[in-house]
Amino acid sequence: MIDFTIPEATAALAAEIRRFVIDEIVPFEADPRLTQHGPTDELRSEMVELARRRGLLTFQAPRRFGGREPSHADQAVLYEAAGWSTLGPVALNCAAPDEGNMYLLAKIANDEQADAFLRPVIDGHQRSVFAMTEPDGAGSDPGQLKTTATFDGTQYVINGLKWLITGAAGAKSWIIMADVVDNPHGASGPTLFLCDGATPGIEIERIMSTMDRNYVAGHGVVRLYDVALPASSVLGEVGQALRYAQLRLAPARLTHCMRWLGAAERAQAIAIEHARVRRAFGKPIGEHQGVSFMLADNAIALQNCRLAIWWACWMLDQGAKGRHESSMVKATVSEQLYQVADRCVQVLGGIGISDETPVAMIFRDMRAFRLYDGPTEVHKYAIARKLLSHNA
Repeated sequence: MIDFTIPEATAALAAEIRRFVIDEIVPFEADPRLTQHGPTDELRSEMVELARRRGLLTFQAPRRFGGREPSHADQAVLYEAAGWSTLGPVALNCAAPDEGNMYLLAKIANDEQADAFLRPVIDGHQRSVFAMTEPDGAGSDPGQLKTTATFDGTQYVINGLKWLITGAAGAKSWIIMADVVDNPHGASGPTLFLCDGATPGIEIERIMSTMDRNYVAGHGVVRLYDVALPASSVLGEVGQALRYAQLRLAPARLTHCMRWLGAAERAQAIAIEHARVRRAFGKPIGEHQGVSFMLADNAIALQNCRLAIWWACWMLDQGAKGRHESSMVKATVSEQLYQVADRCVQVLGGIGISDETPVAMIFRDMRAFRLYDGPTEVHKYAIARKLLSHNA
């Protein structure tokens, strides 16, 4: 039986995180360094230092790397608190893609790789990249991977084009997915590689203009041209990239949901306050049935999402792989939270489409969330395929 009781220590830490975000991070939402392409590295560094001073930085990291190593269920409560501002996870160093990359590296990186590529990210001193998505190849279907890596027995040479690579500009720790072509020297197949972002041959062609603006440095188009890496750069085993990607993606789908639940909760709080004070047709608009029903629908959706997230986290904590469960949660939570944000814009009226409140920004980012880590349709396809299989 699932126990919905939040441990006292977790509740206290969540309250501390929420207070930190409200007091010290929310003011940065009006900072000009929060650009169309997300917060700048300068803004990120300033916020990270605030979290460091409060002892809250990278709270989710494994204990062996100095973190608190909360369970998945505890993370659900903590990430929701962090998500009150879209800048909260950035400040606390639990935002994508770094959070998912840290999780993956902690699982499969060797000691030398962890010292070079993981510890500096955990410490907040550098950012990371997961370079998989391609304009005409890997994306929701990573099996379409077109970036290649040739191996001559000593080094791998990678060529390909990536896009929608979050945080590419200025990131140091890079995880690149490439297909190792058949060779006489060893294994082949989709493989993950670790390298420094300054490695020759990594060219950031441009930063894409997108509707969301909550990720540092936005989303880049990256050309990989004869990127030469030693055999020691292989992360894990050659040919196992798709398995490792799933290891990363199941929890990452859920942490996305947790963070955006916090943001939707913020939008709802703003809409409720507006409905209390804004008057129309002789009374506060919240007393009109149309508005009150929207706020009620939001409250129902927020709780439904919260419980769905907690269920999937409980499954992971029981040892389940969580691929099916996380797909179910990602599909329903992303759609429901988008509807919550949309109703909040509607309740706010004209002010809802302006930057007078963060609701418009949350709405735009929430629309993008429906595509992060796989669109709803792909998750539903995977769910249905499992239901129709003999092993369902």
